[in-house]
Amino acid sequence: MLATDPGASIASIATEAGVDRRTVYRRFASREDLLTAIYEARLAAIEHAIDDARLREAPVAVALHRYVENIITVNRTWPVDLTRMLTDDAVRRRRNASAQEVDVFLQRATDEGLLRRDQPDGWASALLPQLMHLVSRHNPELSAGQAADVVVDTLLHGLGPR
Repeated sequence: MLATDPGASIASIATEAGVDRRTVYRRFASREDLLTAIYEARLAAIEHAIDDARLREAPVAVALHRYVENIITVNRTWPVDLTRMLTDDAVRRRRNASAQEVDVFLQRATDEGLLRRDQPDGWASALLPQLMHLVSRHNPELSAGQAADVVVDTLLHGLGPR
């Protein structure tokens, strides 16, 4: 609900969840506390997705697909924008550490020849999250695995003819 209406009230969130507003307030003292819990859960899920993909150990192609599939699942489970929470230093540090881990992996993918070397610096790091975001939002009919297939194929081969 917050993904489609970031200004949704606690009352409307409670109604959508099928509970009384007081039930929400028993768990979260304020709307900000609720948002913090949501962002915390999303960050933890991202960190788990990165760990599960084994970006440093698994073969690059396997790790790439697994990472993309995991993040698509996170995006669909927690479809909220993190930019609001990035004003919090601790959250920003965690998010930056995750991004750095992916950047190191994408450099490994380039070094091992899976990604082209002739693209501008940071291009894969900028493009990959956008592709995952697009497929997460615009292709809900695809399973996470199918959506990952589309993202990985697009990242590796583009949209031109083969």
